[in-house]
Amino acid sequence: MINAENLTKSFGRQILFEAASFKINPRERVGLVGRNGHGKTTLVRMIVGESEMDGGGISIPKNYRLGYVRQQIAFEKETVLEEGMRGLPETEKDHYWKVEKILAGLGFSEADLRRNPMEFSGGYQVRLNLAKVLVSDPDLLLLDEPTNYLDITSIRWIQRFLINWPRALLLITHDRGFMDRIVTHTLGIHRRKIRKIAGDTAKYYAQMAQDEEIYEKTRLNDARRRKEIELFISRFRAKARLANLVQSRVKTLAKMEKRERLERLKNLEFSFRSKPFPGKHMMAARQVCFSYEPNRLLIKNFSIGINAGDRICVVGPNGKGKTTLLKLLAGTLTPRSGEITRNPNLIEGVFEQTNLRTLDDAKTVEEEILSSHGDVDRQKARNICGAMMFAGNDALKKIRVLSGGEKSRVMLGRVLATPVNLLFLDEPTNHLDMESCDALLAAIDSFEGAVVMVTHNEMFLHALAERLIVFHDNRIRVFEDGYQRFLEKGGWGDDMPSSASAEEAATEGPTAARLSKKQMRRKRSEINARRTASLKPIEETIARTENDIESREKELGELHAAMQTATQAQDGQAIGRLARSIHRCQEAIDRLFKTLETSTEALEKERAQFDLLVKELDE
Repeated sequence: MINAENLTKSFGRQILFEAASFKINPRERVGLVGRNGHGKTTLVRMIVGESEMDGGGISIPKNYRLGYVRQQIAFEKETVLEEGMRGLPETEKDHYWKVEKILAGLGFSEADLRRNPMEFSGGYQVRLNLAKVLVSDPDLLLLDEPTNYLDITSIRWIQRFLINWPRALLLITHDRGFMDRIVTHTLGIHRRKIRKIAGDTAKYYAQMAQDEEIYEKTRLNDARRRKEIELFISRFRAKARLANLVQSRVKTLAKMEKRERLERLKNLEFSFRSKPFPGKHMMAARQVCFSYEPNRLLIKNFSIGINAGDRICVVGPNGKGKTTLLKLLAGTLTPRSGEITRNPNLIEGVFEQTNLRTLDDAKTVEEEILSSHGDVDRQKARNICGAMMFAGNDALKKIRVLSGGEKSRVMLGRVLATPVNLLFLDEPTNHLDMESCDALLAAIDSFEGAVVMVTHNEMFLHALAERLIVFHDNRIRVFEDGYQRFLEKGGWGDDMPSSASAEEAATEGPTAARLSKKQMRRKRSEINARRTASLKPIEETIARTENDIESREKELGELHAAMQTATQAQDGQAIGRLARSIHRCQEAIDRLFKTLETSTEALEKERAQFDLLVKELDE
């Protein structure tokens, strides 16, 4: 078990988290979420001892084994299999079959096992590091964005592997669907605090939203109550006979915690600029062939037509030619044979990972956006910078100081600045956090032009793909339907449930996500009826109490006016009678305010509960 207590970490003036505590228990599969730059990777590095904390501590049991995939390459053996066997525990040093199984799942062929590790690309070398960690059977497996260097078939394999992982797991990934199918708990870094809940990311974010809604309503109620107390003190401070009541409220005011308005968190919000396309047929590829080596065709006899409004996703294992095909369609590469014809009205926007090298290190972020299109002025460039989370002075950062993820956002910003009617996107979700991926999905969905996208993210595939270009079994084919239908027709041949909801349907029965429209309407109607029945008596009590307070305060004003008249007339008997009446009236007002406060708190609590029920139903 990992036990973190009162962790504090900052870089300069930026506080990542403070006084944070949590536990990771045996057999828990924990998803770590939070925005880019808020400390997810730093927290993992603190657990494995590669980063120091400013305060607090992390206790790890003796002989507890941590498995952490490092990006650094330090191979010692001559073959992939021998290198993979270095990760085996001392008691299993000769269990090569265990290594073979893991390597096969991660995309290594039988022939690859006999090759030297240094012959492979960086992505496959990191996969080999991952295999060494997986076969070591650690007590806690820590994975930081594993899907960035895996293809779709390997992602599906490791997903099944991790679902059956028998020990603790801490997972960081921007792929919400991947995380939600695996985790039992979600650990979130939010507003410099760390909180862990049972359940997936949907439950975590729903809880955060509910907590912040309750906080804001409580803050507004406190502010209203504070104003009422201040008004009472101001009105009656000079009244000697009410001195005790005034002092009581002064003390109450001093004890009240002043809640600050929550800082508005910046989200990646943007949309692609669309150029109208007059027609239907945008482009066509006919019998296209391409190769980097003379005797080895990578793309063979490929044909497709792309029409206005198409949503086409390119899927398949790495190294089979997906990015190459995207470059051929985008005109970056020229076919060896065959032809690609384009409508003269076609205007393309291209986002590629390899395009990062086209950025000018000497330019600022703002200058790169300004140079992307002729009609982009400084204000528009600043707006796009803000949308890409380079607000204020961050827009003046030089490209040379940016991280790989930040450079990807600059490239995305350049595409946003250009009016286009066909988008080519090569794995655009890499280097984005979960919230930014959600914003990107919405932007692509609302784009009026056509989209051709390479992605391994199954959430994007389910949400967007209307046609597929599939690289599988050493061939390329066009599948004229969506991703769900592709899986139903055999898909990748791995017999894996097509989605988390399909898996749930077999075990949990009907849920809100699978209710028919008629059932949804009936369920919502039932919730609204219960809401009305529950809230109406409280609302009536509040309205009645507010009317009573208004009447009593009017009565109190009249009594004070009468007291002033009696004092001027020096009518001792009237003064005594009025003083007793004022005292009773003030006590009644105090009781009414207490009832109002209690009823208001109860109303907000009930409302929050019903709002959560509706939100869960909609999700």
